[in-house]
This record gives sequence, structure tokens and C-alpha cells, in this order.
Amino acid sequence: MGEEAQAPLLGRGFFWQDLAPGRRFRTFRRTVTEADLIGFVALTGMQEPLFLDATEEGALGPRPVPAALTHALIEGMLLRGMVHGTGLALLETALRARRPVRVGDTIRAEVEVTEIRPTRSGGRAVVASEVRVLNQHGEHVMDYTVKRLLAGRPEPTQREETR
Repeated sequence: MGEEAQAPLLGRGFFWQDLAPGRRFRTFRRTVTEADLIGFVALTGMQEPLFLDATEEGALGPRPVPAALTHALIEGMLLRGMVHGTGLALLETALRARRPVRVGDTIRAEVEVTEIRPTRSGGRAVVASEVRVLNQHGEHVMDYTVKRLLAGRPEPTQREETR
């Protein structure tokens, strides 16, 4: 059991020291489902006919989903893969929806770290990234910038230093 603390923890995100400006990542793909749309609009109150009436076909075409849903799905993928357990706060984001995402579309993201600013205390850093979201056709559907506060790598304990 003592070796358990020594084994790497699977699924943990990056500490800020593991990142550098210019480092790139990509997410897995995820298909947006009808259940995603209905659950999201019910939870958020975005119960517009555009999102609820499957026969509605407005300027965005059939079955569009809110840009906020697209953003939330991508953020969920990034959290699990990039900052799970090391992310301390989402500080800022600026989003631009470029094309509609619809029920049945499959989305993914490409991420580039653009800036890292260590804080004065606490071993933390503000990490800025640019995120580009693409659909199954490779069409650019959204982009956003994001600043997060990430934890630093823990200092070794005195016990670990003596080994």
C-alpha cells in the first residue's frame, strides 16, 4: 500500500509547469445528441421553439443547439483531459460562434496554450489558451480564448526527499 502514493495518478490534468506557450492538444470527438439538447435547454431555461420544436427550421437550419451547449461540451472534454484535479478556477473566456452546431453533429477541439503567468504566491499560474472547435466536416464552428488558474506541481515532502 505504501507504493500507492508513488504510482502516477491516471486522469489527472497538467500542472502549469508541464505546459508551455505553443503546446497543442486535441480532444476526442463527441456527437451532440437530442438528449444533450433537451437536457441543456431544460436545465438552463433556454426553451426557445428554435431548440424545442423539431419541425422548426429557422435561419440556422434544422435542430440547432445553443452555442453555450457546444461550449459546455468542449469544456467538459478539456476539463477531463487537461485540467482535471489541477484546475483551480476559470477566470475569463471570450467566445465566438462561427457556424451552427446541430443535433447529430460531431464536434472536437484543438487547443493551443498561448501564455503562462505564474502567480506571486501559492505555486499557481494563470494559463491562457485558444480553443478552436470543428465539426465532423472539419468546419470551424466556434473559437474561444480562456484563462484558467492551474495548480503547480506539489513540493516534495520531507519524507520523499530522504529516499
